[in-house]
Amino acid sequence: MLSAAAPDLAGVRPARLSPNLLLWLLVAVSALTLVTPAEILATIDHLSVRDTDDAMRLAEVRDLVMGQGWFDNTQYRFVPPEGVPSHWSRLVDAPMAALLLLLTPLAGQALALGLTAAFWPLVLLALYAVVLHRGVRRDFGPQTAILAIAAALQTFGLTLQFAPGRVDHHNVQLFAMLGLALCVIRGGGRAGIVAGLVTALSLAVGLEALPFIAVGALFLMIDWVRRGRERLPAFLGFGACLAVAAPLLYALQTAPHLWPVAACDALSPPWLWLAVGGGLTALTCAATDRRLATPRARLAFAGMLGSLVVAGFVAFYPACLGGPFTGMPRLVKEKWLDTVNEMISLRSFVAQQRWEIFAFYPSLLVASVVATVRALRGAPEHRRYFAVAALFLWPGLAIGIGQFRGTYIPMGILPLVAAPVFARAIALAAPSAIPPARRLGAAALALSLISIVWTLPFHAAALLRPLEMEDRAGTALRCLTPEAVTPLADLPPGTVLALIRMGPAILLHTPHAIVAAPYHRAISGLVAGIEGLGGSEADLRRHVGARGITYLVACPGQPALDLGPEKAFATRLAEGEAPPAWLEPLDVPGTFLKVWRVR
Repeated sequence: MLSAAAPDLAGVRPARLSPNLLLWLLVAVSALTLVTPAEILATIDHLSVRDTDDAMRLAEVRDLVMGQGWFDNTQYRFVPPEGVPSHWSRLVDAPMAALLLLLTPLAGQALALGLTAAFWPLVLLALYAVVLHRGVRRDFGPQTAILAIAAALQTFGLTLQFAPGRVDHHNVQLFAMLGLALCVIRGGGRAGIVAGLVTALSLAVGLEALPFIAVGALFLMIDWVRRGRERLPAFLGFGACLAVAAPLLYALQTAPHLWPVAACDALSPPWLWLAVGGGLTALTCAATDRRLATPRARLAFAGMLGSLVVAGFVAFYPACLGGPFTGMPRLVKEKWLDTVNEMISLRSFVAQQRWEIFAFYPSLLVASVVATVRALRGAPEHRRYFAVAALFLWPGLAIGIGQFRGTYIPMGILPLVAAPVFARAIALAAPSAIPPARRLGAAALALSLISIVWTLPFHAAALLRPLEMEDRAGTALRCLTPEAVTPLADLPPGTVLALIRMGPAILLHTPHAIVAAPYHRAISGLVAGIEGLGGSEADLRRHVGARGITYLVACPGQPALDLGPEKAFATRLAEGEAPPAWLEPLDVPGTFLKVWRVR
């Protein structure tokens, strides 16, 4: 009876996983191993964040939730009593504040802030992956779209911006610029409108993406110049939507009495002039399109209007031609700005033997070259796709050679190029008559677009010289950790003078006020940090008296830059020199920092 009921399995093949399912499994493994549980728990439990800007952003969000006004973005514990007005966008604060308000009744404010810091960047990464998948799928199909997500998760410069605790605005801008690039690739009126919206959002959040916005706008304009009415909807939709959305977002996040005030470091009248002027240019071109019968006529007309917009900017806002750091004293530029990581050049990184840069520049260069070649010689139906990718990659690489922060946004564009290369390498790897050399070449090209591959020799070096590598990293970061700073909260509230990079961590983890922090709008605080900690006893005492400083905090092993030929007085104190009578040494349990109270 049993044998009669048994099914006939002859000829039945075992089930096979589809290639797409295998790729999704690869993506899942990459996502689950992207960060360790320890990193997430450290962010949740201790507010351990990666950067000074992340700490300052969390302090800003917490102040907003605790009742500080929407239009009042002054940090009053920074250079008290007047405080320092931030140029950061409330549009980035808002979703985190909403998440914090939602979680606080369930977990308490401290834990809710940690949960917000840990998971908000991961939410943004998920949104980025959805947009990336949809954009690549439209041009290359579902398998290549999955490979795009896999490539993104292996791009160190990209995942770094979405790591737990990375609540700064760069990830929002990166997300917006991916949206702009995909809209420019797609074309059409609807895509143009979305492009205008994400561009306005990017401008409201910060001005770092201006070169990429200019590239996208020029591409849409030249596309109309070449093809005429067929390509007008995208150009018109982008310009008109940007001209409307940028002023609305500006008004939404800026106090009315500040609307006419020009600022070179944030969205304000100078940049609204360009946004609205560009929109009016697109509208005027659309209105006269029928009369402009040739590409030459369209180019001359658009060029004339664009020149008027630029000329007005130069005439009315000449100070902004020098960038966002106008009026910065030479001392602050040399001793602070030129030492900030995101402002350092490739040459300086090499001179300092900071080989972590290999996770950025080589893969960007390969992606730029591949995109250019495919735009010029690839399949006709994909040339626009690669042309737009190349136009976003090359400016970022060029800017990044001079200032490291130029690499941030193109790292978000790199997966657009990597995914088709991966797909081709997989296709050539299948049994076929393709010569082995060609297969190996395709595989090597694919590997060269994975940024972490370029760092493998330096990881090997770190294994051979672990103490040296670990000591270098530890010295640079240990004084910014919650473990170092949080014990200071046990002291009665006062005003602290510490290393410039320590300022945001002190704001986040203690009730104290600070004098120095790495922000260009607080020049007086930066001068106090540089001269007070890097100069003589007289320099330190002068700034202590001028700023009403209560505590002096020094980081052993990470002294301030000496201003003169002699070792700075604060550094000598940190190394054990007896303090003068006007400084009282304090024993703060739980921290290795050196602390003195001003008598």
